[in-house]
Amino acid sequence: MEHKKRLANSRYITGINGLRAIAVIGVILYHLIPFTVPGGFLGVVIFLVLTGYLITDLLIQEWDQNGKIGLRSFYQRRIKRLYPALVTMLFATAAYMTLFQRQLLAQLRGILWSNLLYVYNWWQILHGQSYFDRFANNESPFTHLWTLSIEGQFYLIWPVIIIGLLLFNKHRHQATNILLGLGILSALLMALLYVPGHDPSRVYYGTDTRAFAVLFGAVLAFIWPSTELKSKLGPAQQRLLDGIGLLTLVAIIGMYFLVDSQSAFVYRGGMVLLSLLVVLLVAATVHPGAHVNRWLTNPVFTWIGKRSYGIYLYQFPVMIFYENQVHNIAHWPWLHNFIQLALILGLSELSYRYVEKPVSHVQWHQPRTWRTTGWQRWLLVPALAIFAVGLVGAAQAPAHATTGETPLARNIKRNAKKNSEHNAKVIAQAKQRKAAAKQASSSSAVSSSSAASSSTPAVGNLTSAQVQQAQQLSIVGVGDSVMLDGVDTLQKIFPLMIADASVGRQVSSSQQILADYKDKGVLANVVLIGLGTNGAFTDQQLDDVMRTVGAQRQVFWVNVRVPTRSWQNTVNNSLAQATKRWPNLTVIDWYKESNNHPNWFYSDQVHPNETGKQHYADFIAQQILTKVKH
Repeated sequence: MEHKKRLANSRYITGINGLRAIAVIGVILYHLIPFTVPGGFLGVVIFLVLTGYLITDLLIQEWDQNGKIGLRSFYQRRIKRLYPALVTMLFATAAYMTLFQRQLLAQLRGILWSNLLYVYNWWQILHGQSYFDRFANNESPFTHLWTLSIEGQFYLIWPVIIIGLLLFNKHRHQATNILLGLGILSALLMALLYVPGHDPSRVYYGTDTRAFAVLFGAVLAFIWPSTELKSKLGPAQQRLLDGIGLLTLVAIIGMYFLVDSQSAFVYRGGMVLLSLLVVLLVAATVHPGAHVNRWLTNPVFTWIGKRSYGIYLYQFPVMIFYENQVHNIAHWPWLHNFIQLALILGLSELSYRYVEKPVSHVQWHQPRTWRTTGWQRWLLVPALAIFAVGLVGAAQAPAHATTGETPLARNIKRNAKKNSEHNAKVIAQAKQRKAAAKQASSSSAVSSSSAASSSTPAVGNLTSAQVQQAQQLSIVGVGDSVMLDGVDTLQKIFPLMIADASVGRQVSSSQQILADYKDKGVLANVVLIGLGTNGAFTDQQLDDVMRTVGAQRQVFWVNVRVPTRSWQNTVNNSLAQATKRWPNLTVIDWYKESNNHPNWFYSDQVHPNETGKQHYADFIAQQILTKVKH
């Protein structure tokens, strides 16, 4: 029996090395590569699948070896592993905000207690927090912790579920079928709750809609337990496993660069496909008879893997605090990304060396292991000071979000409501004109002129002639929060404009929006697009948008001014190159027009203020009116 236990432990250690390598891939994809590629969500899926497999495999091993699962020791290990570093990060971040970024203190008490209780993802859902909204409201350095809450909830209930499955199912394939069925149900729930064109944060954060990744990992633990895997395989079996490992790794990395986290595909099968690919990669990597584990194991991955928890915890605080202090990231993106990476790794090393590693040696039942000696005692002084400042910030923090009271947020909220009413009216008029045009060509002109103002006073810097031309021009605009910020000024110039603008919108979601307007028969011959503020896009995504619009329509695309983000130049260069592929595409160079006028913008240096909005609308109008084909 003792020999069998030692053999199981040795196989488990081999599996751990392989799983750590896959975890590092997730760390690199999700945390160490800048947010200039579309598929950052893949790292989270990798972590969830690994959690499901690793914890379930451990629990099954303990059951097989001891005939029971020690719940107390399991929870103690999880608390010791997760809580010290989390508490340190929470209060260190709160202290920094209290001293240097007080505008981020709103709702801090709720953020702290929900993270300490591992229900932060549901707190975010209930408070309408968006994972994809990066500008309209002040960003939170705690946003990423939703994944830790899902894992915490899993750790709480999973040992009890495993005990129940093993007790009440004579054959383990029955337990496997139950877990697989629950995973499929979770995936279907994600697909049903997802609404194309809307912020997907509800399905992105939800434990119920993300559980399938954990459950698929747990299923693998039942059918592919580490203690039952043979260390020697035949050549054909070995090549098969190695091939599966290599192909799935390539497929996962390919999805990272090609699949956007807000595309409909992600929520209607994409994440499920990725989870299954990760399951296959885990199966190939953990098997001691395959070579995948050896391929992925190296000193760099080992170093990163041991510090992966700290990298996870400190990535968002470093990124957000750095971007709030440095306002010209776009000019030297790789330099700033390198600096941020160095800060993340440095803090992760400190967390590993002075928090995670020392606590791992503490034995709860041996008080002498709690003592600090020598230089360690001196760390208590700054630690207590940081904790105290963080508590002061939590006590002073407004109970409700104050971002809704900022001029920018108020303007966006007001514009969103008015724009919805305006769009309904203009769409109805457009349909009436289309119906009348079938009866008599003259009816169209009469209806069109009735929609415009009878007088043509000058608006902004436009002449009366330009205003009269603008009032007769039908436009459909699709944009993000920048367009939504200025839509009221744009619609004063273009009263027939249908503007579909939303906070946090990416290019990937615009294709379906334009297709819907096309199906309704109200997609105008002039299309205005204002997207790219929230992230870069691929040439394929841009080409899909242009194909949806059609070659017979003119597209005017406003480029971006986002000096605090590394993707600014990438987006603008992509648009410039696209004009060579699409003759009907005109880029409106808002970046060049506005870049030397920081006084045109709110403090985020992205959204035009009341003065900048008029320049924004005038410049767009002049570009369209000059170049539109009559």
